[in-house]
Formats: sequence, structure tokens, C-alpha cells
Amino acid sequence: MSLPDDLDLAGEYVLGTLPLPDRLAFETRLKSDAGLALAVADWEMRLEGLNEFYAESPAPDLLPRIEARLFARPARLSRGWFGWLAGAATAAMLALTTVALLPPPAPPVVATLGSTDAPLRFEAHYDGTALIVQRVAGALPAQDQSHELWIIAPEATPVSLGLIGDTPLRVPYPEPPPGWVLAVTVEPAGGAPQGLPTGPIVASGEISL
Repeated sequence: MSLPDDLDLAGEYVLGTLPLPDRLAFETRLKSDAGLALAVADWEMRLEGLNEFYAESPAPDLLPRIEARLFARPARLSRGWFGWLAGAATAAMLALTTVALLPPPAPPVVATLGSTDAPLRFEAHYDGTALIVQRVAGALPAQDQSHELWIIAPEATPVSLGLIGDTPLRVPYPEPPPGWVLAVTVEPAGGAPQGLPTGPIVASGEISL
């Protein structure tokens, strides 16, 4: 651990203000740096008292008002209105059923990793809260290998976002910065042992929003 920069990083980590790449790198160091772990524990103890200023407020009892709206005595309607209301209710039910059956729209593609004719290709989507990366062409690597996803800022060290298997990789992420690069490498099973890419890059693409 290097002071005082690591003390500041520990404070930002506890407050939750570190950018995701820095937070992931910090958590990797935290696993093997006892001094860093002590700094995090110290910050947690310092900030623990802040919780006392935020007392829980009871939720308002809305049940009586909801029941009054749901079960209010209806006004008497003339017989001619019943047929119109029945038809309107049927049409509304059909419209709701149709909407419910429609699949939700796919989140937009923010990066394509690999050319359209490449044997191995990935797509990255962003749904507003998470980056979702999936393989759209090609197959998994050998049994003793993994596909690992990296995000690379300009002039910066790659940061691992996780492993891509048969199912899409979903990573909670703020809005991906345009111009940053997503890349997939072939690593030993379980991922790069030192937290840095060691295998060849098999697909990459620039983020564009």
C-alpha cells in the first residue's frame, strides 16, 4: 500500500464514488493488500456515524384511500350504456393482451466486436443501467480456456469486465464512454491470472453511442 494516494482511494471506494474501472482494479488489489483492507475498514468506521442523521420515516397509510377508490359505490347507469361499456372493456382487454405478448425492444447496440464476416463476433448492448455483451457468431474456446472481456480507455491499461460464456455477460455500468474499446481475449479457464490480458485478442470494437 502506498500512502497517501491509497488512503484517498479507500475513502472513495467506501463512499462509492470510484469509476467502475478504478473500482474493479481497487477490488483486485484489496484481495491481496492487507494495508489497503485496513484503510477501507478505517474509512467505514469513520463514516458509520453518518447513518444516525438519516432516520427512517414511516410510509403513509394509503390503504383506506386506495380501498375508497377501488370500491366506491358506482353511479347508476342507463341500460344503453352497459353494451357500450362491455364492448369498450373487451377492446381494452384485447389491446392489453396484444401489448403483453409483444417482446420488449432490444437495447441498442453500442459496439460490434469483429467484422460482419468474422468467424467469431460479439455485440455489446447498453440498456441504460448495464453493459450486455454476447457472442453472436462462433463458438466457445477450448475447455481449458475462457473468453474474457476487457474495456480499454485511451492510453490506459485494460480492465477486465468478466468472462463471456454461453449466456450474455451483464455488467452494471454507467453510460459507456464513446471512443473506449471493448476487446475479447482467450485466457486460461477462469480468466487471466494476474488481472491483465495474456492471450491473443480475438475480437474488438470501439464504443459508439
